[in-house]
Amino acid sequence: MTWPEVAEAARANLPVVLALGSTEQHGPHLPLSTDVLIPVAIAREAARQLDLVIAPPVHFGAMSRPLSGGGESFPGMLSLRAATLITTIHEILSALARAGFRRVVLQNWHYENAAYIWEACDLTTARHPELRMLVLENPFPAFTKQDLADVFPKGFPGWDVEHASIIETSLMYVIRPDLVRREQIADDEAKRHPAWDVVPAPQDFIPKSGVLWHPTEASEEIGRKVLRMLADHLVKAIGTELGA
Repeated sequence: MTWPEVAEAARANLPVVLALGSTEQHGPHLPLSTDVLIPVAIAREAARQLDLVIAPPVHFGAMSRPLSGGGESFPGMLSLRAATLITTIHEILSALARAGFRRVVLQNWHYENAAYIWEACDLTTARHPELRMLVLENPFPAFTKQDLADVFPKGFPGWDVEHASIIETSLMYVIRPDLVRREQIADDEAKRHPAWDVVPAPQDFIPKSGVLWHPTEASEEIGRKVLRMLADHLVKAIGTELGA
């Protein structure tokens, strides 16, 4: 978009979707940009149902935690400290407000970002009380038993191991199949995956491939279903909290 087009969109009071991702390893079969490509694709799918603006996404996220993303030891990881991330999001939101936008959706995909988005919004609302912000730290709607059976036909392993696994691989089959290294897809898991964390992380918390579960169970059918569910959830949230 050019600046006059942005000004026109702001005058039309269109909602803006700001995708929050990361540059994070996703195993040997998915690109480091996976956490950016997916939320932008969700916003594009939502744009089929309503008029909105998709802002340039945030490509860098909070530091990867071993039990949810494999940790920071993999080459190519480019992460931000919490204070830097909070400031970055805050400055972007302030710039959108100065441009004239009044409705912003923060669409997160990188799990570790979640704790810091609300704080960035809280800082922004003190400076720009006219800005209404919708925070989707968790982009997923509630899954019914049938949804879980459709997406995880071999059984639901738990959300904590869904990194570079069934859902993300399935979505990338639909969004950017050219970036999926199919010959490199292999199942993996950490030797230990307790309900607590340890710093520094024991080596048996981190699978060698960075994959936390079973991407071999992914399919385009699952990807299409989940993308539709995610887009519908985004549209519903916007309609409920920001108006038509």
